[in-house]
Amino acid sequence: MKTAGNKMVGKWWFLSLILLFVVPIGCGPALVGGGAAGGYKVGSDERNMGGMVDDTALSANVKTALAKSPDVSAAKIDVDVVGGVVTLTGVVDGKQHAARAVEIAGNVSGVKSVRDNLQIGKLSAGDYVDDAVLVSKIKAKLMAEPGVHSLNIDVDADKGVVTLTGMVENEKEKSLALSVARSVEGVVQVVDNLETSNP
Repeated sequence: MKTAGNKMVGKWWFLSLILLFVVPIGCGPALVGGGAAGGYKVGSDERNMGGMVDDTALSANVKTALAKSPDVSAAKIDVDVVGGVVTLTGVVDGKQHAARAVEIAGNVSGVKSVRDNLQIGKLSAGDYVDDAVLVSKIKAKLMAEPGVHSLNIDVDADKGVVTLTGMVENEKEKSLALSVARSVEGVVQVVDNLETSNP
């Protein structure tokens, strides 16, 4: 014969079993969203999920196409894509190499247009270090600025020329991000490749 105590134990066991299966399902998205910077970026980026996936795939396709070409040094070229618009930044040896890189990117299926922000010349080891430090400083200042969704902004630097690429909410946020980048010591110029979701 079951006692009242046994019935209570049975109920608790049953409830525990239900919680074991129900709670992880409800918390799944929260864990994915909060587990890494990429998760926050998905949640805060003004593009929809489909648009972000398309841009990511397009970026990978452009990088692959550049890597397959013997005419360009793909390792020195950074590829950013927002809404199908490709931005190339980096350093190439000559104008013909820049033109070839733009041509290759433009021929990739799905690319709407290509922005050429490539610099002509060669980078020394010191240049690479300086640019890396510059990028780190700018990213840190953008993260500290409450009016900017810094995870939606990609920062590149070549010989002190900084390029900001990504999606921001409005002109106010765009202007603020550019101002923050210009305020960092060592920045020679800031190239604006930011798109606004609410112009």
